[in-house]
Amino acid sequence: MRKLFLFLTVAATAAATPAPAPAIDLNPFSAIKGAVEAAVEDRSSADIAKDLEIKAKITADVVDALGKEVISISADVYEQDVMLTGAVEKADIKHKAEALTRAVKDVKKIYNEILVIPSVKREKGAVEGFVDDTVIESKINALLLDAKGVNVTNFRWRAVGGRVFLFGRALSADELKKAIGVVKGIKGVASVTSRVKVTPKG
Repeated sequence: MRKLFLFLTVAATAAATPAPAPAIDLNPFSAIKGAVEAAVEDRSSADIAKDLEIKAKITADVVDALGKEVISISADVYEQDVMLTGAVEKADIKHKAEALTRAVKDVKKIYNEILVIPSVKREKGAVEGFVDDTVIESKINALLLDAKGVNVTNFRWRAVGGRVFLFGRALSADELKKAIGVVKGIKGVASVTSRVKVTPKG
């Protein structure tokens, strides 16, 4: 809990500072959603606890090892699979983040979706058009909650520069198709990448 408070405090500070700062999973919507998931997900409490333990270890290790080398990195864990998202300025930092994650105990599979965005391209993008990923993520949360036939608690999502990455579990191919369709319809979404497993109940 103390670590979570620290990250949310850093997020508030970064928002008030004009220069970009390194971030690890700073979206407050993610913290709220995570608390809800732990209560209602269609999984055992032991499985959820193991995922939370892995996420905490990844977060700590990436922060300690990479520090200011990252623009932003998020780690989502579902059934011990990990999806890394965010942005870094060099490809070797992306690979280093994956290597650090692979070294964490009980990690089964890694989807490394971290984007490599050199500082020149990042500055150009800021001038050409700003995409508010936090707004996109909150809209995904609201629309998937309202979507019939989508079990939102089994899904994870991240937006990076308008590119959305879906993760978690769908109970059927139709459910996944519906979730992707909802996300694609949101203003500001440039693309959708799905790393969602289709696994029926039972």
